[in-house]
Amino acid sequence: MYNISKNKSGHSPDYVFITAIVLLTIFGIIFLSSASSDLGKIKFNDTYYYLKHQIYYGLILGIIGFIFASFFHYRHWKRMAVPLLIVGVVSLVLVFTPLGLSHAGANRWISLGFFSFQPTELLKFIFIIYLAAWLSSSRDKNRQMSFFSGYLPFLTICGAIALLIIIQPSTTAVAIIMLSSLIVYFSSGARILYVISTIVLGISALALVIAAAGDYRLERIATFLNPELDTQVTGYQINQSLIAIGSGGLPGVGFGKSTAKFKFLPEPIGDSIFAVIAEELGFIGAGAVMLIFLILVIKGFLIAKNSRDQFAKLTAIGFISIIGIQAFIPIGAISGLIPLTGVPLPFISYGGTSLAIFLTMAGVIVNISKYTS
Repeated sequence: MYNISKNKSGHSPDYVFITAIVLLTIFGIIFLSSASSDLGKIKFNDTYYYLKHQIYYGLILGIIGFIFASFFHYRHWKRMAVPLLIVGVVSLVLVFTPLGLSHAGANRWISLGFFSFQPTELLKFIFIIYLAAWLSSSRDKNRQMSFFSGYLPFLTICGAIALLIIIQPSTTAVAIIMLSSLIVYFSSGARILYVISTIVLGISALALVIAAAGDYRLERIATFLNPELDTQVTGYQINQSLIAIGSGGLPGVGFGKSTAKFKFLPEPIGDSIFAVIAEELGFIGAGAVMLIFLILVIKGFLIAKNSRDQFAKLTAIGFISIIGIQAFIPIGAISGLIPLTGVPLPFISYGGTSLAIFLTMAGVIVNISKYTS
C-alpha cells in the first residue's frame, strides 16, 4: 500500500495533460459563446445568457474543483469512498421527490432553489472512486475475483445503480458509467469470462428496456439504421447535423457564421455543438478538437499505467475512460456513426454540472500524476 508520508509533495504534475484540459476548457467557453448567442437572444433577449450561466455554475465551480483536487492527495478519496457512494445514491433517489426537477418527461435534476444539478454527473465521479477503493482494498485477489465474493457483488451494485438511472430515464448515462466501471473492473484483474458475461448481460438488459419502453430510444435506433426514412421528424437532427458538417468543408465558414445553429440544428449548445464546430471551423478545427481529446485520453492512461498505487491506477483509468467515452459518443452520434444520444461533449457543451465534474476529475488525475514513478 502506498504511504502518503513517503512523498507528501510528489514531483511535477503532467503538464501535457494539464495543457490539454486548459485548451479544451478555453475552447469550450469561447465556442459556447458562438453556439449559444442566437439562442440566448431569442429565448432570453440576452446574447450571453448561456455563456454567463456556464461560467457562474460550471467554470467557476470547476476551476475550484480542479485546483482543490490537484492539491488534495488522491489517497484521501479512498477513505471517503463509502460516504460518497451513499450521497450519490441518495441524490439519485431525490430526483423523484419534490426536490426533483422534471423536464421533457425526464427526472434528471435536483433543484435547490438557487441552482440545479444532475446527480448522474456527480455519480460518474463518485462511483469510480468507490469501485477503485473497493477493488484495490482486497489483499486476496483470488477471493476478490471469485464469482461470489467478487463478480456477484460487482454485478449487484452496478445493477442497482443502473436501475436508478434508467428509470429517470437516462439510458446513455447508464452506458457511460457501466462501461467505464467494467473497464476499471477488468483493469483490476477480473477474469475475461466475467467481463464478456457482463457485456452480454448489459446489452441484453438494454435491448429489453428499449423494446419494452418503445419510446424515443427505439426511434433513435430506427433513425440511425435509416436516417433518410423521415428527414423532417425523427431523422431531422442527424440529417441537419451532417449537412452542417459538410458545409464547413476544410477551413469552415468562419467563427460565429454558422447558419445551422439558429435555423436548423436542435440543441446547438448540447449534443449538436460538434456539428456547429465543424461548420464554423471546418475539418481543420474539428480535427484539432478530436486530436486534443486523443492526447488527453492517451496521457490519462499513461498516468494510470505509471502509477505505483492500485487505487490511483484504477481511479485514473476510470476517470479517463468516462471522459474518453463521453467525448466519443456525441462526436460519433452527430457524425452518424452511432445513434443520437443527447450527451454533452466534455468541457465544451453547455452544462454546468458536467463541466464542474469533469474539471474535478481532471484535477484528481493531475494529483495522481505527481506520484507516478
